[in-house]
Formats: sequence, C-alpha cells, structure tokens
Amino acid sequence: MFSKILIANRGEIACRVIQTAHRLGIRCVAVYSEADRNARHVAMADEAFLLGPAPSSESYLRADKIIEIALQSGAQAIHPGYGFLSENTGFANACEENGIVFIGPPASAIAAMGSKSAAKAIMEKANVPLVPGYHGADQTPALLKAEAEKCGFPLLLKAIAGGGGKGMRVVNNIDEFDSALAAAQRESQNAFGNPDMLIERYLTKPRHVEIQVFCDHHGNGVYLAERDCSVQRRHQKVIEEAPAPGLADETRKAMGEAAVAAAKAIDYVGAGTVEFLYDEDGSFYFMEMNTRLQVEHPVTEMITGQDLVEWQLRIADGEVIPQQQDQIQIRGHALEARVYAEDPDNDFLPVTGTLHYLRTPDENGNVRVDTGVIEGDEVSVYYDPMIAKLIVWDESREQAINRMVHALESYRIGGMKTNIGFLRHLADSKPFRDEELDTGFIEKHNDLLFPEAKVDVQSQLALATSFLLEKERQSNPVKGDPYSPFNQQTSWRLNANYARPLEWTVEGESHKVSVLEHTTGYEITVDDATFNVSASLDDDHLRAVINGHRLSIHGHMAGDNLTLFREGSQFQCQLFRHTFDENDQADGGSLTAPMNGAIVAVLVEVGQSVAEGDTLVIMEAMKMEHSIKAPHDGVVAEIFFAEGELVSDGAALVAVTAADEEEA
Repeated sequence: MFSKILIANRGEIACRVIQTAHRLGIRCVAVYSEADRNARHVAMADEAFLLGPAPSSESYLRADKIIEIALQSGAQAIHPGYGFLSENTGFANACEENGIVFIGPPASAIAAMGSKSAAKAIMEKANVPLVPGYHGADQTPALLKAEAEKCGFPLLLKAIAGGGGKGMRVVNNIDEFDSALAAAQRESQNAFGNPDMLIERYLTKPRHVEIQVFCDHHGNGVYLAERDCSVQRRHQKVIEEAPAPGLADETRKAMGEAAVAAAKAIDYVGAGTVEFLYDEDGSFYFMEMNTRLQVEHPVTEMITGQDLVEWQLRIADGEVIPQQQDQIQIRGHALEARVYAEDPDNDFLPVTGTLHYLRTPDENGNVRVDTGVIEGDEVSVYYDPMIAKLIVWDESREQAINRMVHALESYRIGGMKTNIGFLRHLADSKPFRDEELDTGFIEKHNDLLFPEAKVDVQSQLALATSFLLEKERQSNPVKGDPYSPFNQQTSWRLNANYARPLEWTVEGESHKVSVLEHTTGYEITVDDATFNVSASLDDDHLRAVINGHRLSIHGHMAGDNLTLFREGSQFQCQLFRHTFDENDQADGGSLTAPMNGAIVAVLVEVGQSVAEGDTLVIMEAMKMEHSIKAPHDGVVAEIFFAEGELVSDGAALVAVTAADEEEA
C-alpha cells in the first residue's frame, strides 16, 4: 500500500479521502489556494502546499504545479477527488509520465468517456441501450437544427464535455432552438473550453438511476447496486438515495451488467459511475459515464458497508477488487441531501458569505456529515457553494426519510441563506414519501415545496425578545439574587413599573415591542398582541413557555441580527436603530447583481431602447450563468461594468430610464 498520497482537491472530498487514508496509515499531502489557507482539509493533512491565487485556473487546475508538489513531497500517488482535474486526460498522462500513480482510470478510459458523443458511439457498439438523438462530429448550427427536427421535441441540448448541469438546455420547440443552442454553447465554452453539443430526446417522466462500478487491473468488474438521483434542480442533484425505490431485481441486474459491460468496453480501472435514464415502462438508456468517484458515493457505502475510497486506493495499488459480485450485499436504505449556500426562493441562486454560526446533527451509525468547512469559514465566489453532504441510513426507506427530516431540523446555519428548509420540505413531502420520482419532481411539486409562509410574526418576535433578554441576563455579572434590583433588566426605579421599549424589523417592516419584567418571566407586547413568557437560555438553546405553550428553539445573534431556528425553519429579525447613510437611497432604475460574480456578456449599449424582459447583461457565478433583464421598457442610461470584470453582490450593473421618464 502507498505510504504517502497527494489529494489534488479541496473541500469535503479532500477531507473524505484524508479520513480513509489516515485510517489505512497513509500520510496525506494537501494543496490549497490563497483563499483556502485556513481550510479544514489543510488542517487535516500531514503537510500542505500553496498552489496560487483563489481562482481555480490559477490553483486547483494547475496540473503542472500539482505534479511538481507531488514529486517534491515524495507522494507516490495522487487522488483527484471529483471536479477540477479528476477527469482530465492530460493530468492522468502527466502522472504516469512522472512515475506517479493516478488514483483513477487510465487516461484512455477518461478520453473515451470524456466526450459524451464518442461515449455513445462506444456504447452503441457494446449494445448498451441509447436514447434517440444526435452525437456526431459535425457541429454546424444548420445541421444541429436539422437533427433536432429529426429527433423530435422536447429535446435536450447537452455539452459533450463536462457535467454538473453546465451547458444544458431543454428545448420545447423549433422556435426556441437557436437561442438555446447559443446559450448552451457559450456556457459550455466558458466551463469546459469546448462548445460542442449533442442532442437527446427529452423523456418527460424519466428517473435518473446510476450504477456504481469498480474494475481492477486483473480484468475483474463488479457493480455495487444503484442510486436514484432523480430529484434535481437545473440538472444538478439535490437528494440521492440507494437502492432506487421500486426497481425490480431483474432490472437492477440487467442495468448492473450493462454498466460493467460499458466499463470493460473501455478497459476501465477504479471507481466509475454509469448513468442511465430509467423510463416509466421499465426501459433504461445509457446517458453518460463519470470516470471518477461521485459526490453521492456515501449512500452506496451506507447500504453495502464498504469504504469506496479504500477500494480506490487498493485497486490503484494493484490489488484485486475486495469483493466479487456474489459477495456484495445491500442492506437497508440510505439518503443523501446536499446542503448548499443558495436561496431556494430566488431560483436557487448561490450565495456567498461567512458561516458565522454552524451546528450539525449528532453523527452516529445512522447519521453522517461529510463536510469541508467549520464555523467561521467563508463560502467563496470562486468555488462550488456546497457546504456539506448529510447522509442517513435505516432499515427501510420510510425510516430513513424520518431520520433525514429529523437531521435536517437539527442542522442550523447562520450568516447566509441555505437550502436546509427546502430540503426538509422536500424530504417530508407526500410525493417523495410515495416514491413519485422523476427528474421534473421539483418543478411539478413547486407549490408543495415552496409553501406560502404562515408565520405568526408577533409570537416569533416575543420569542426573539425573550432570547435577547436572556442573553443580556447571561452577561449580567450579578447572578445570585433574582429579586435584586441589580439583577433586573427593567431600568428599575422606586415605586414605578417600567415598560422597556424595543423595536424589531422583519423584512423591512417595523414592529414596536414593550417589555414588563416580573420575577417569573416577561410580559411582552408586540404591536397589539400581549404574551406572557417564561424562558431560560443555555448557550444557543432557548426553552420557553409562551402563553402556556412550551417549546424549544435555538438562536444566533450577530450584532443586531437575530436568527431563530425551529424544526428546520428560520425566522430572521433585526433590532431597529435610527441610523441613516447618505447612500441609503438607491436609484430605482438600476439593476443589481444578485450575487458575487463576473460579467461574461454585455448585450446592450448606452442609449439603446429596451423592452421589459430583454436580457441586458449576463453574469457568471459559481459556474452558472445568470441573465439580468430589463424590469420595464426604457432606454439604457448607463453601464457600470465591462465584460470580464468582477462584481459584488448588490452592485448596480445597468441603469435603465423608464420610457415615460424619457418622454418627459
């Protein structure tokens, strides 16, 4: 076995590899960008080397620098994780040329599957079922359009290189084709340096079912059951589970054998995933093969009891596959939810910021958290906004879902928006529990997954006030006598009761509060509602009885901002202060950046007339494109940024004068 390896990655996957390597007695070398100097994977490793500035192109994609560090440190092998250089043929070749073991498949296998069109041609020869479509070399727009008409609608345009939902567009009719092709090609060029597309018939109710395969240097190949990854948004997986619900044993066997045949057709070695589209009628079609370890590999580990990273290391070292096909057993059910820094209420736009407050569920044999961050870390614009993977296991799918819901309720993050509340709604929804799964699940059940908020703001503010008062009490040095006037928070005066005034803002609306303190608790009036509250605070845990209702919540206060957490939901409020700044007023005609990112295209000029809905600027953040559109008819008055420039969240990008203002 290797004595030292280098992990050419960051975040949770780097931490995950280090955990297994250390268990096997292998020393680990980490690499990091300037943005990751204090990252968790750097602290976990035995030694670490600086790669360069924060952008991936100057750090984690510097294959030459990584090879140099591996040779300098004496690492015998490199684990690429996923993303970055994990499916880069040049990097795999460079490892081999320098006598370093690449913990992954041969470069030839990566090349064969790296082009989705070439992969489909190989699969066709191997008799693996394919979705109707076009995957040829001729990429002229006219030919692609003609092939689209042959394929029929709806269809899917998909970049032949890369993955993760980049460079993909659903096209519903021929009128949409030209603009969708241009957008998909541009996104693919930006993400992968290759604008080539393939065309597939878009199945209306498909499930995304993938098979985990392993092959060794001795000609052996096995599959470790399957994963259902149907619940997606923007073609990116949200919740994965194993085994796939409702999949017949004979289908699992046929799909598994097809996956192993696909791997052997390209002389595969190591961990790989063959992805299929599974239709309502039980048919399945090859979609693509990922020549690396998948993000969702933990659910397979949970149901098989195997450590897939250990399998990777042993196979890369020349050992035989740890188990043959008839030895692989599956038990129970596992789910994984990807916890992201993103705003589900704003089209899942990624967000950045600092993890000021982070509490995870207790880990045990049923609950696992794979993460690369700790409290105080920053979610940067430069990398994927995934915070962690929450994985649960139990004897049945229903029990596993219950565990997931409970674990999500215990996951608390303050300082930025996350998708935790959305994940809880999804996991606990009746359609998900009833196995009504397909890749359009989120769109189909939008109203159920995004319920209208039914928050009693007044009672929440009574709890927020209790949290604030108890926190102030904790900082009071006089703790002993509850009857001492010096231990009261009432601005005590002789022979008079004092109602302490407070003011909170919630989503921009102001709420007046007054507090009368008694020896047994507080009488809190919010607007026109009065609440009798008794409370005690232990660190961030508030136990309260409000008008006879006993409940338990958690809270985090940063400056004047307070977030309350209960049953997976958040309530945010701010102590109101009468302070103003000369820049507080914003120009109503300006359009602002929804997040930190970079300008990739400016589609208008100053003085140009635009109509409501016209795309003015396209920006890119966290590997996704976002269009900034005109809110109304008007004329472009000013453009604040040029193509290629970085912008901050909230920065004004364009000023558009309304048509009626122009006439005046």
